[in-house]
Amino acid sequence: MSTVVRTRGYRALVALAAPIAGIQLAQVALTSVDLAMLGLLGVTAVAAGGLAILLYNQIRTMCVGMVTGVGNLVAAAAGAGELRTGTDGLDERAREEIRSLLRSALLVATLTAAVGAAVLCGLAAALPLLGQQPEIVSLARAMMFALAGGLFPMVWLNVVRQFAVGLRRPGSLLAVTLVSIAVNAALNGAFIYGWAGLPELGVTGIGLATTLVQFFTLAVFASAVRRDPLLRPMVSLALWRADPAVVRRVVRHGTPICFTYGSEAAITSIATMLMGAFGPAMLAASNVANQLAYIVYQVNIGLSQGSSILVSREVSRGERRQAPVIARQAFTLSWSFMAVVSLGYLVVPGALLWPFLHDETDAVVLGTASTLLLFAVAQQYSKGTQNILVGLLRGLGDTVSGLRCTLVGYWAVGVPAMFLCAYVFAWGGWGVWAGLCLGFAATAVLLGRRFAGSVTGVAR
Repeated sequence: MSTVVRTRGYRALVALAAPIAGIQLAQVALTSVDLAMLGLLGVTAVAAGGLAILLYNQIRTMCVGMVTGVGNLVAAAAGAGELRTGTDGLDERAREEIRSLLRSALLVATLTAAVGAAVLCGLAAALPLLGQQPEIVSLARAMMFALAGGLFPMVWLNVVRQFAVGLRRPGSLLAVTLVSIAVNAALNGAFIYGWAGLPELGVTGIGLATTLVQFFTLAVFASAVRRDPLLRPMVSLALWRADPAVVRRVVRHGTPICFTYGSEAAITSIATMLMGAFGPAMLAASNVANQLAYIVYQVNIGLSQGSSILVSREVSRGERRQAPVIARQAFTLSWSFMAVVSLGYLVVPGALLWPFLHDETDAVVLGTASTLLLFAVAQQYSKGTQNILVGLLRGLGDTVSGLRCTLVGYWAVGVPAMFLCAYVFAWGGWGVWAGLCLGFAATAVLLGRRFAGSVTGVAR
């Protein structure tokens, strides 16, 4: 058994997964604070702002997917370097390969963010064609325009993060997360009420505040990386010196991940559009329930990426048989965490929903959201499991199976089931969430079978 897995076990996975989940939560905390403060502007603002945030997350997720594989490429290069030196140190060949990966990934990230911003603005302009009510369209469109610029620092941050994670130096973002949340909340209030002489921008100001905080988070994390003595010699931000061959490698590796993540986010976006057809109250309740589930999901993203990096490193060291061991550790941690959260959904739903829905006029929305949390229990287990499986397959060098399985699970099962349950069975908004859960569950089963087939004969 590999030394890393034998001596560290769960500790090695948690050491990687916790900081990754931290930076994911930092990103989600921004939109969670946004959604909570939208509640100060009324149910229509929650519905419109939640729609804008969800579509932003759709594009954000695809942009992140384009550079997520950089961590695996860096881990593989580092593992190969360690194998050549026979120690935990890297030779110059590995360092130069990692520098080239970082430069190339930053170029890919910049181009990806430009495309993502253009698409988000295009979706904002097309909102009237998506069946949304006029008052929601007006508010959501302005917020989406304000959020678009934040895609650039967000994707750059993810490249730097993948670089650090691939070298097993993810760092701590707890302090950054807390400060970012506080700064975001202050800017939200300033733009809502016109504090400190700033204009009163309402919903639009909330999107602008999030974009400004994205730049702040990037600056803080990049500064920490530059101070790390192990990482600093390999930091190269000269993206204009990117090697075209390495750029193509990053794109080839990232494209299936991008569309896998995009497919996952798209089914949720479609569900939100369908929920909007059942009125502002149902849409607002769905936005809040989905945001709570999305917060929990970030822990699974951390476990997915952490386990993926560990598998990539073990494979590069000739230890492919460790993949099932790492998988068991990831699932044990994930399912235990989700069991605790699910208990909260069942026992104290009102307390969890209060930050988003705390006005007496939100009673109908609160009751609807409380019921939707029951669906969120099923959703988070199936969605979390499938995300970890995608990461494990990526660690084995398979980025295509995730895309294939999501295309079948989401589009052949999930989307038809949403329409069938909502309209044919006349379950309305409840049917939309039922179909969404079926799509995630089907995808998890398909991915589980694919991963089991990939490690057959190596798990003993």
